[in-house]
Amino acid sequence: MLVLLSEYLAQFYSGFTVFQYITVRTIMGVLTALIVALMVGPWMIRRLSIRQIGQVVRDDGPESHLSKAGTPTMGGALILVGIALSTILWADLRNPYVWVSLAVTLSFGAVGWVDDYRKVFRKDPTGLPARWKYFWQSAIGLTAAVYLYMTATDPVQTSYIIPFFKDVSLDVGILYVVVSYFVIVGSSNAVNLTDGLDGLAILPTVMVGGALGIIAYLVGHAEFSAYLNIPFVTGAGELVIFCGAIVGAGLGFLWFNTYPAQVFMGDVGALALGAALGIVAVIARHEIVLFIMGGIFVMETVSVILQVASYKLTKKRIFRMAPIHHHFELKGWPEPRVIVRFWIITVMLVLFGLATLKLR
Repeated sequence: MLVLLSEYLAQFYSGFTVFQYITVRTIMGVLTALIVALMVGPWMIRRLSIRQIGQVVRDDGPESHLSKAGTPTMGGALILVGIALSTILWADLRNPYVWVSLAVTLSFGAVGWVDDYRKVFRKDPTGLPARWKYFWQSAIGLTAAVYLYMTATDPVQTSYIIPFFKDVSLDVGILYVVVSYFVIVGSSNAVNLTDGLDGLAILPTVMVGGALGIIAYLVGHAEFSAYLNIPFVTGAGELVIFCGAIVGAGLGFLWFNTYPAQVFMGDVGALALGAALGIVAVIARHEIVLFIMGGIFVMETVSVILQVASYKLTKKRIFRMAPIHHHFELKGWPEPRVIVRFWIITVMLVLFGLATLKLR
């Protein structure tokens, strides 16, 4: 929104042209989302506490988690407010990718909000039934994928880029919709599964989101994309502001979510953030790199799949508890140790994912 205002004001004072630069607007977007989260956070936590919107803890989980019962949840709404406000203020709203990313993020957040609402207010530990949660996730994910496919004007926008290889891309045609759907929905659920310890999910999300922002900027810049031999997607660079908003809002939330957490994000935050990472990766044509950088999310998801499959087939469990972060807790790792070590792994994976831009 402020882009249009700065264009108008630049007629009277050239200094306003600085806000035409994506880099400047990204910095302002990060700071805006961060300040909003830090300012609104204490008020939101108080309101959640007054209304007794507290976390429901699994009876079969680690005993150390029983003390977390009643901690305010649904704090992910704070993240969404920061992301939406910052993006609307600093992004170029004439760019359709900005609106698609915002719509997917907020829509998945709405699904998570309904799930949290049923858990907290209706005291239903299962929340929104899995079939309905998956139905709405699928509807939103498919709608976004079909829209991107139908509006694509260049074959590169629907081709899959293989890291480590130059000029290797796969034109999958209509299968683009299917793969994009799985990336968006899968990423959403993967982040949700990871959100089980204080700060465990939010910082990896911030790091992956920041790295995706860098990739989106490079993909949307003709000279940089040509130099790195990566696809040039017109307009994708504007998503760096959206990713910057994720970074700012995420860091602001981490201020309150770090161990011991004052608030949990709930499904309203986890489902939305995962979908946000997925849609940016799809638009920037770097889904495989997302898979690499989000290795922690992948590991958590795979641990649940293996645990369920093993128990159904053999009546034996591979892990002491799934997702895998609970396995390490039950092995005796203190919660902060699990969290920080997972953060360190994410740092390495994000750096490796960024390195694939040059290793071709």
